[in-house]
Amino acid sequence: MSLLQVSELSFCYEGSFDNIFEEMSFSVDTDWKLGFIGRNGKGKTTFLNLLLGKYDYQGSITTDKVFDYFPYQIDKKDLELTVDELAERWKPGVESWRIVCEINSLGVDPEILYRPIKTLSHGERTKAMLAVLFSGDNEFLLIDEPTNHLDKGGREVIKNYLNSKKGFILVSHDRDLLDAVADHMLVMNRESIEVVNGNFSSWWENKQKADAFAIAENEKHMKEIGKLKVAADRAGRWAEKSENTKIGFDPVKEHDRSISTRAYIGAKTKKMQSRVKNFEKRIDREIEEKEGLLNDIEKVDDLKLMPLTHHKKCLVECRDFSLRYSDSSNTILSDITFQLMQGDILFLNGENGCGKSSLIKAILNSVHADDSLNIVTEGRLETASGLVISYINQNTSHLAGSLKDYAKKEGLDYSLFLTLLRKLDMSRIQFEKNMEEYSEGQKKKVLIAASLLTQAHLYIWDEPLNYIDVFSRMQIEKLIETYKTTMIVVEHDVRFREKLATKVLDL
Repeated sequence: MSLLQVSELSFCYEGSFDNIFEEMSFSVDTDWKLGFIGRNGKGKTTFLNLLLGKYDYQGSITTDKVFDYFPYQIDKKDLELTVDELAERWKPGVESWRIVCEINSLGVDPEILYRPIKTLSHGERTKAMLAVLFSGDNEFLLIDEPTNHLDKGGREVIKNYLNSKKGFILVSHDRDLLDAVADHMLVMNRESIEVVNGNFSSWWENKQKADAFAIAENEKHMKEIGKLKVAADRAGRWAEKSENTKIGFDPVKEHDRSISTRAYIGAKTKKMQSRVKNFEKRIDREIEEKEGLLNDIEKVDDLKLMPLTHHKKCLVECRDFSLRYSDSSNTILSDITFQLMQGDILFLNGENGCGKSSLIKAILNSVHADDSLNIVTEGRLETASGLVISYINQNTSHLAGSLKDYAKKEGLDYSLFLTLLRKLDMSRIQFEKNMEEYSEGQKKKVLIAASLLTQAHLYIWDEPLNYIDVFSRMQIEKLIETYKTTMIVVEHDVRFREKLATKVLDL
């Protein structure tokens, strides 16, 4: 058995306001299949980079294993090269026959190893990189979001492949993948880190029970503290009142009292003051026992959506609809028929490249004509007149500058915008930064918050959950369930689709 031991690890980016890690300690077996989760911005990718030795840190990280990281870096100049040519740079000393064996295990023709990178699809690149990654010896592998942008078929292949392997850390927000693959979980809680046996669902079930117990204990302590404070206040007021009567008295009204009564009153007052001190000590003990109980509670705060109601029941109708681009003779979509009624949540399902995003573009173009799209259509595509759409694109590269400027540009209430981002667990420190400094998950939260604040009849979200943490996904699920808003969604998260879809259109 070989261990990865992390002891008293502390790290902060130069010039940053906050520590990413502070005296973090844990150990894991390097034969485990370790799922790694935490809120966006908690430092999962940063931790992997620390293991790779990219940054200086305080504390210690020890193991006899070698680390390797997915995904490998591809520069612009690499696009003309093949995976076979890049493999030696990615993993020095790797043997080609081992890569071929691994690529066969992924169900892919080895010929992709000898094609230029630029000709490979996203899924082919992912599989080729994983084949190189698992071709070494004595390694503990660091795998960062391997299923982002992959369709259902691609995710199934990666899931089955990783399930047959061991000795890796898997950073993922895909609950289906974590349940199928992980045998242990490394969890970055709000204030602590824990290593537990089992997959995501078993951890989450135990987490909910632990949170419920902590909340109940907290309430019990709060009630006890309240009772003690009332008793201490009552005893304190009695002692003060009694102390004030020690000196001076009215012989007419208080005929049963003499100067010798003063010692008796003083003794009773002292006894009562002692009781007050005992109450205060008990209060301190209760507060100390309560302290930290709620530190790691994952509060999935309710979000609010402000959909508009349209006067028509049917918002989008396609009948025998076909689509191609004017610069190509290839038909992207053909004979598509469906109706989107108010309250429907339609998931577009299909392999990458099957035309999901093209159909969304055609619907948007039907509402806001854009000749630059060069779309040629046949058949019927109708949208309700005056339809207001809130749209989330896959792309986050346009996000730059401050949140305040972005809110102004998009016509959003800035204070509500920040409140919503806080509910999605973005820290106030992030509000001071420019969006270029955000992680991909934080950028996606900006787009989702902007969409939620937009009053619309129809919400169209194209792969909104890439890089979004598990807890925020559950918040968004709850939101959509509550408001029954009308949506068209492209999303490969199986659990998300199973939870919300009222209709699925297979393309």
